[in-house]
Amino acid sequence: MSCTVAISNAPAFTPVTNSLLCRSASFSSSSPSSPSRKPSVRLTRFPSFTSSTLLLPQPSQLRSLLIQKPSSVPTTISVVVNSAECASSAVICTSPTTLLKRKRPARLDIPVVATDFGNFPASPSAAADFVEVEGDEYTVCCKRGRRGAMEDRYSALVNLQGNSKQGIFGVFDGHGGTKAAEFAAEHLNKNIVDELVRRNGEDVVEACKNGYLKTDSEFLSQEFQGGSCCLTALIRNGELVVSNAGDCRAVVSRDGIAEALTSDHKPSRKDEKDRIETSGGYVDCSNNVWRIQGSLAVSRGIGDHYLKQWVIAEPETTILELKPELEFLVLASDGLWDKVSNQEAVDTARPLCTDISAPQPLSASKKLIDLAVSRGSVDDICVMIIQLQQFC
Repeated sequence: MSCTVAISNAPAFTPVTNSLLCRSASFSSSSPSSPSRKPSVRLTRFPSFTSSTLLLPQPSQLRSLLIQKPSSVPTTISVVVNSAECASSAVICTSPTTLLKRKRPARLDIPVVATDFGNFPASPSAAADFVEVEGDEYTVCCKRGRRGAMEDRYSALVNLQGNSKQGIFGVFDGHGGTKAAEFAAEHLNKNIVDELVRRNGEDVVEACKNGYLKTDSEFLSQEFQGGSCCLTALIRNGELVVSNAGDCRAVVSRDGIAEALTSDHKPSRKDEKDRIETSGGYVDCSNNVWRIQGSLAVSRGIGDHYLKQWVIAEPETTILELKPELEFLVLASDGLWDKVSNQEAVDTARPLCTDISAPQPLSASKKLIDLAVSRGSVDDICVMIIQLQQFC
């Protein structure tokens, strides 16, 4: 970039900053009380520009930044830029107080949907040690483990398209930092809904798959570290659609009988092990834990760019018709399932969720967490209970 800058010493002038399309210079001149102080120049990047007049670049412009401070006129500030990066190369301000401002765009009216994204502070502060949320359709409790910052997240979208019988929920278990779980909590459910709208509500399995893959691609483009297991439950048109990538698990109570709707994606699972080895990776076991490339203990999820060849984001999806015998759904991270079996979870939660005048699913969520902790769980635990009868 080449710039020529002329700065007036007239007292009427005050420092101004011109923002160019790609590169700009910020100027600050000395005050009258300190005439010996030299003007300073700082090159920065700005996303937009304001100007009163544009000059076309000339190929013969200087290739260096030259500052001149004449003792008298001129009475303007002019900047001439010669750079292939910029479509505009110069700004002239005829008055230090007359700068055209970008017009604010018209306000958009966006339909409101009840949302709740479980994004906790990144550090293991007291505020993130325990989180609980109670709604008409669902409750969620999250407890930080003893390994560091809380990396579990959750999300919920209810009253989809103005229909109280539709909603989508998620639990996300991050590893290698909080970024992936936070990103999934903010984007995955929305991406699934967008895919459904694009397909006019048809082919829900493909919509869920593309929602997961799009979220993974978007996260990888951010160049963040870490990854996250993802579990979602979509309720619409009298159906329960559960998808997962990783080892978060969904268990439904069918008249008191636990029924797992997902299968954990671990390297020890034969089909996952075969897939990894076929694509050139390896799986080994150390201290009774199976890992990919000796590193990661889950075989699917978003993120994990350094293992992306083997850790895929494609989910497995199960669809159930909502019927009266389907009482409630438990979505939880592996911090619960490593210590509590599927049937134990249902047996613990059911007395507080069904056959009572005032169901207490929040108390049931807390009780499940307490049970896992009492058995030695040191991992983060996130438990969401969805009252399915609210959607029938």
